[in-house]
Amino acid sequence: MPRLIKDGAIVEDRWTLVREAAAEADVPRTPAIVPLALWLAARETLKSRVDIAVWLGPADDPDALAADCAALPLIAVDFPQFTDGRGYSIGRLLREKYRFAGELRAIGDILRDQLYYLSQCGFNAFAVRGDRDLEDALKGLSDFSDNYQATWARPVPLFRRRATEPSPSAANQR
Repeated sequence: MPRLIKDGAIVEDRWTLVREAAAEADVPRTPAIVPLALWLAARETLKSRVDIAVWLGPADDPDALAADCAALPLIAVDFPQFTDGRGYSIGRLLREKYRFAGELRAIGDILRDQLYYLSQCGFNAFAVRGDRDLEDALKGLSDFSDNYQATWARPVPLFRRRATEPSPSAANQR
């Protein structure tokens, strides 16, 4: 069974990623992540299954899932190339605008260098590229200890957090 990083740990992946599916008959009877196009075409029958999730490509509009975000257990976002950053915006929109609270998985060309930044956009699961070591990739979640800008994970930017903390010189004067 394949493995992935989820919630900061390496776990077994019980979901089957369905890359090509033209009809509902192409979807296995096991937990499956289907393309957005298939979800939209067969939504009424697929939504009755609790073991169906949806994946979005970089050109897909997350607004198409707005009505379904509360019911889906998992939404995956595809990164077909390491250099394609559109998925970061999709992830952030799913978390912030559509309030998706389930598993948000990054799939495709996922490498250690991306994990920290993806987590800051709301991703909590990472299907790291098959030719990479999961143990090493897991360390990518802690490559940085802080960030300056506001993110989904840290909505208050560093300069505002510093303004509310006592200054080191004030603490030494006590």
